[in-house]
Amino acid sequence: MTGWFPRITIHSLAIVISLLVYVLTTRLEGTRRPPSIAIAWVLSLIALPYFALPMYLIFGRRKVRRKASRGSGIAVPGGHWAEELIESFGLAGAAPAAIRLHQDGGESAAALFALMSSAGSRLDICTYILGNDEFGREVTQRMMAQARAGAQVRLLIDGVGAIQLPRSCFHEWQAAGIETAVFSPLFARKTQGPRNLRNHRKMAIADGMRLWAGGRNLAAEYFVGRDGAVPWRDLSFDLHGAVASAAACQFEADWVAAGGKPAMALAVARANHPVAAAAADPASSRAQFLPSGPDQTEDTVQALLIDACFRARQRIIAVTPYFVPDAALEMAMRLAARRGVVIDLCIPATSNHRLPDFVRHRALRALSDVGIGIHLLPYMNHAKAVVFDSSLAVSGSVNLDSRSLLLNYECAVVFYGSREIEWLANWIQALIPESQPFDCHAPGLWRDIAEGLLLTVAYQL
Repeated sequence: MTGWFPRITIHSLAIVISLLVYVLTTRLEGTRRPPSIAIAWVLSLIALPYFALPMYLIFGRRKVRRKASRGSGIAVPGGHWAEELIESFGLAGAAPAAIRLHQDGGESAAALFALMSSAGSRLDICTYILGNDEFGREVTQRMMAQARAGAQVRLLIDGVGAIQLPRSCFHEWQAAGIETAVFSPLFARKTQGPRNLRNHRKMAIADGMRLWAGGRNLAAEYFVGRDGAVPWRDLSFDLHGAVASAAACQFEADWVAAGGKPAMALAVARANHPVAAAAADPASSRAQFLPSGPDQTEDTVQALLIDACFRARQRIIAVTPYFVPDAALEMAMRLAARRGVVIDLCIPATSNHRLPDFVRHRALRALSDVGIGIHLLPYMNHAKAVVFDSSLAVSGSVNLDSRSLLLNYECAVVFYGSREIEWLANWIQALIPESQPFDCHAPGLWRDIAEGLLLTVAYQL
C-alpha cells in the first residue's frame, strides 16, 4: 500500500498539471476549439497525461498571431450577405474580375504558363507540392526564364513539399535568381506555429494583378498524369483585378512569415496597367478572395459554408476529395436537406488517403439518411468546389474536412457571377452519371468502434 500511494499521487498531479496547462493556454491565447476537438484533448490529457501533454504542446495550437494588412473588419451593408460576412472578418471586399475557369489539366497548364510569361516585374508562386517530375521541372524552367528576364521571382513551398525535393534544386533556383522560402520546415529549430499547421494554399500571381489558383499542386498528376496514368480531376481558374491584389497581399504576409524578405516595389504603376483597366470593365463578374487558416481570427471558410447551408433554398452541389466534416458543418447540411434543399456530394470512391476514406463513413451515413445524394466517383478527384442555389459558389484549395477547414492555411475565391456559378454547377453535375451511389448499410461492431476512436483525431487526418 505504501508503494501505491506515491504513484497514485504523482499520476494525479500529472493529470492536474496537464489540465491546468490546457486551461491556461486556452484562456491566454483566446483559443476557441470545436467541442469534439476540446473533448478529445481533455480525455487524452486525463487518460494519458505523459503522452498527451507533449503532443498538446507541439500540436495543440490552432491559431497563429500574425501582423498582416487587413480591412476595417466592418461589413458594408447593401451587398451580398456573403460579402458582408467576409468583410466583417477584416478581409478585402468583393470586386469586378475577368474570370476564366479551366475545364481540365491541359487548359489549366496553358493558363498557368501564360500567366508566368506575362509577369513583367514580379512573379509569386505558392504551392504545397512541387513535383520532382517533368511537369514540375517545366514550371521551374519557366520561373528561371522569368528571373533571367529581370522579373523578381519568388517561390513559397510548404515544408512537407520541400522535403520531397533534392537540395540541388534549391541551389539551381538560387543560381538562376529565384528567391525561395520554405513555410514551416519540419526540422527547423524556429518556425511560427506548430508543425501540423501546413500551408496548403496554391496560387501564382503576376505583377500583383493576375491570379492563377485552385486545387492543383504543381505536379504531373494534377495536370497531365504520371507514368501513363490519366490525370486527376481537379479545378482551377485564373482572373485579374483587385481580387488578385488581395491574393498578392496574402502571399506577402505568408512570405514574410516564412522568413522571406519583403518584396521590392513594383516597377509598373497599377493605375496605368492594361490588366487593371480590363478588370474595371462593368461586364466583369464579381468575386472575392477568401483566405482561411491559423492566421485568420475566425474559421472563415467554415463559417461561410455553414451560413450558406442555412440560407440555401433550392440546391447545394459539392465536390471534394476528402470528406471528414466537423459536427457543425454536418448538422448544417442535414438541416438544409430536411428543409427540402436538394444536396449532391461528389467524392472519390477511393482517394489517395485511405484513413480519411475510412472515417468518412459515419458522416456519409448520417447525410444519406436524410436524403443527401452521395456520389462515389470511380477515379481520383482532387477538385474542391461548393455551389449554393444560383447565388454563390466557392472554389479553391479547401477540402471539406476538418483539417483543411480548421488547421491548414488555405485560400479560396467566392464567385458571385451567374456565369461562374452555373459553370461550376454544370462541371460538378457532369461527374454524377459516372458515379455509384453510396451504400448506406449499418457498420459492424468493430468498425463502429474503430470509426469512433479515429474520429477523435479526425481534425488531424
